Parts: sequence; structure tokens; C-alpha cells
Amino acid sequence: MGFMANFKVLVSDPLAEEGLEILKKACEVDVKTGLSEDELCKIIGNYDALIVRSGTEVTARVVDAGNRLKFIGRAGAGVDNIDTDAATRRGIIVANAPEGNTLAATEHTMAMMLSLARNVPQANASLKKKEWKRSNFMGFELNEKTLGIVGFGRIGREVAKRAIALGMRCVAYDPFITKDRAAQLGVEMMSVEDLFKVSDVITVHTPLIKETRHVINAKSIATMKDGVRIINCARGGIIDEKALYDAIKSGKVAGAALDVFENEPPHDSPLLTLDKVVVTPHLGASTVEAQLNVAVSVAKQCVEVLNGGAAKYVVNAPMIPSEQAEMLEPYANLAEKMGRFAIQIVSGRLSSVELVYGGELTDLSASLKFITRLALKGILDPILQQPVNIVNAEFIAKERGIAISETVTQEASGFKNLITLKIKTDKSEESVSGTVFFKGRSRIVAVGGYTMDMVPEGYVIVSRHLDKPGVIGRASTILGRCNINIAGMQVGRINPGEEAIMVLNVDSEVPTEVMDEIRSMPGIFTAKFAKISSKLI
Repeated sequence: MGFMANFKVLVSDPLAEEGLEILKKACEVDVKTGLSEDELCKIIGNYDALIVRSGTEVTARVVDAGNRLKFIGRAGAGVDNIDTDAATRRGIIVANAPEGNTLAATEHTMAMMLSLARNVPQANASLKKKEWKRSNFMGFELNEKTLGIVGFGRIGREVAKRAIALGMRCVAYDPFITKDRAAQLGVEMMSVEDLFKVSDVITVHTPLIKETRHVINAKSIATMKDGVRIINCARGGIIDEKALYDAIKSGKVAGAALDVFENEPPHDSPLLTLDKVVVTPHLGASTVEAQLNVAVSVAKQCVEVLNGGAAKYVVNAPMIPSEQAEMLEPYANLAEKMGRFAIQIVSGRLSSVELVYGGELTDLSASLKFITRLALKGILDPILQQPVNIVNAEFIAKERGIAISETVTQEASGFKNLITLKIKTDKSEESVSGTVFFKGRSRIVAVGGYTMDMVPEGYVIVSRHLDKPGVIGRASTILGRCNINIAGMQVGRINPGEEAIMVLNVDSEVPTEVMDEIRSMPGIFTAKFAKISSKLI
């Protein structure tokens, strides 16, 4: 590969030499670590790419100052120190190296669990003070204990393999790993509430997002076994540290092992004063091998992107080729809304997704993957604990054992074009069809085989009920009594007097207790509430 002297790369955190060598063969490289936001903003305009680890905060201000930036690379998995939305708006590719430190984080989790079980750090410190207090450090065996794994991604799965080898029973919570996929690994999937109740040891392996912040808190700790032990080698903030401190002091929690903290360094944390807490200074990815792996991975991706190629682990959405945008975007937006709608009106664990493209969409067969991925984004977004976008949606779905298929047909049920989304779970299946009319106006034209003409926006109630007088009226009365305005109504039936469907567009969120009241009405078989716009979720 030739030297691209006109491309300049800034490396703002320490990077393994092997990664720097790859960059230096292809670009001009400056290594400047420990920069403040102001200092970074002053110089970033001179660079085409920025490589960071966890130390540099790549804020929107930094992104906006980087008017030449084409690539931001994170040598590691977490990108919470990068404003990916700001980068996406500017068309800058953000990529990470998610696999490079998987084993390092896994092995550190195992080290922390074993240290916690056998009081290794405390006993070490005691003996080095010339004490011999064996009775103070009575341990407990991991054999035949239940390990609860919250987040069953790459690291969670590797931890399970090793825990099973230690004779542990593993249970896991992840909204999008199929039970069959987990069973192949000898792990039982369950709700996070059930996991908290049955586990002797709990380890968390999720990103830190709104849904996972303080998932372990005073309320959830109260549901756990007395004497539970808790491990966090993922992200500070997943555990409410005050609640954990109180629970250890009270004896409810027998101990904790923490590699990460809400504030780092955690010098003021009262957790550091407790003998039953094992701590390390964010060492999860700190192995020679991991630092080499992530540096090489992100450096190769950087060079590839600057050469006009694609990054392997992009974490933000790519730009659509401008000549296709006008044609593709309306279909893609519709597919995403259909996916978001469909996943909220089914029950059970997702197992398969099929997209059927009909009519003039067959002319776009080379670009249908773009639409499929947006449909998957819509399906995965409402309940998945990690950012989902056009690039990673298919990968995330497949990783969780969800079968994905595309079918192209000339048949379009009388429409110029038709997208039908069919999803199956372990309890039910659903189909939603939609089309795009003139000037990008989109409609959902069928739900579960029932014809309708529905604007895919806002808040929606979908009920299946017995086709007899009074059912629709009673549902409307309940909503009226609760000051929930009905903006639109669609009803459909196949045979009079049998099952019918009702789709209500409403102006506001419908509380759970109101939905429960509608479901309890005579003649109502099922009733589901859905939010179709992503900004509502």
C-alpha cells in the first residue's frame, strides 16, 4: 500500500506499537496524548482521522471542529466516549474493535469471581502484613452454584463457557438471544427479574445505556438471594453504588468485585472502605494481547476507510449513495416503522424475520439489503440494550440466532410496490404490509391479513376481538374516560361474527392500567399498545 502523504492521522491515547506501525506505513501520524477538549479542538481540523481509546472524550464540539475528519476509531469496544450522533450527522465513520478485548474482559471477570469466592486479595494483604488469620478468609465453592449473566453478548457467552467448566449452572438474560441458541451453550435464558431471584453470583456484561443504568439497585437487590455476590467488569453506572454499599453493610450482599465505577478514579467511593469488596482500576481490557489486537484492528480499518474502502466494525450509519437516496429512503423509513410496530404487537421471543418485496421494488433488488436492515433496526431498537443501526442490525440479529430471509415477487396485491414483514416468535407470528405512494407518502395497508389504510406514525392500539356490536364502543368509552383522544380508527374482518381487528391511532401514551382494562373487556382476544416513531421510544 502506498504512502498517503496527504492523509494525516491523530492518535490521542496510547496505542500499541503494532497499530502505529500499520498507520505509519500508509499515513502521516501524530501521537499527542492527554489533550484537553480545547487543545483537541484547536488541532483536529488538520487531520483526516482520529484514533482514541477510553481516555479522549470525542464531543460534538470536537467532531464539528474536525472539518477534514473521515474516520474516528476506538481501539476497544465501548464508544460511549464518542458522540456518534454528531459524527453521523457529519458523515464521519465511527468504528471500534469489539472482538479484540473479549477474552481479556472474560478472563478478568473469571479472576474477579474466583478472587471474590476465595478472598484472595484480602488474604494476600493480610499475610503481607505478617498476619496468619486463616479463619478470617473462609471461602465458598463455585461448583454447583448458579451464575446469572446479565447481557449474553460475546463476553457473556465466553464467561458462561468457563463457568460451566467450573461446574456452575448458568442462567442469562438478553432480550434478543433465542432460547435455542443459549441452550446450545448449556445456558438457560430467563427474565432479568427471575435471574436476580435464582442466582448465587451475578455478573453484568451490557453497555451503559438508559435501560441498563442502575439495573442493579435497591429494589432489584431486595429480590435477590441473601448472600448473593455481584461482579461488574462492564461499565460503571450499571450498578447503583450507594445501594450496593448499603446492601453489603446490611449483609444482604455477601461481597462484590468491581473493575469499573460511576466516577473514575473512584477515590471518594465508600465501597473502597469495605473488606468484602474486591476492586481493580478498570483493567478489563488491560492485557498485552488485547491492546495489540484492538490497535491492529482499528489501524487497519482506518487505512481501509482513508483508501475509500469500508470499515469492518462501523458503529454508526453509513451514508446512502446520493443517486439512490431519493428512491430508497421512503421505503427504508417505512420498513423501519413497520419493524418497530410489528415487534410491539407480538408476544414471545423473536425467532425469524422475513421481508417480502413485491411490485416495482423488484427493480431495486441490488439495494434491498439496505431496506431489510432498516426493518431489522426497527425490530431490534425498542428492546435491545445496544445501539442498532444500518450497519450492525443484521449482524446483531444473526448473532442472536434470529433467521433472516428476503423474498422478491412480482405480486403486489394491486399496489405499485409492497413490502410485507413477517415475524415469528416462540409464541406467535405477525405480518404487516406497507406501501409508498406518490411523493413518499407511506401507509400500512394490512396487519395480520386484514386490509387497512393506516398512517405509520405516533401511538397505536391494535386489538383482535369478536365481531359483534358494542366491543368497539366500549373500548372507545374507556379511552374517552381517560382523556385519550382517538385520532383515527381502522377496522377489518374476514367473516362477519368471527374475529376482527381494530387499529386505533391515539394522541398520547396509553397507561398500562388502561390497556389492562381494555384487555379485560368481554369479546377482546388481545390488545397491544405500540409507539411507531423512534423518538417516542
